Amino acid sequence: MITAKEEVRKILDQVPDDVSFEDIQYHIYVCQKIERGLKDIEDGHVFSQEEIERRMSKWLER
Repeated sequence: MITAKEEVRKILDQVPDDVSFEDIQYHIYVCQKIERGLKDIEDGHVFSQEEIERRMSKWLER
């Protein structure tokens, strides 16, 4: 398993040399959210398509 430090190094190797701190933070944020989502899937914390449609229908009704 890759450590957080190794993941950040990988990100830094992939971005241009003139990247801003804000851009680096964004890349780290996105990776963190993806990792969290993958862990949720692994742990079974997911919704079915039907459940999402039911929940979203409340927002989409006019």
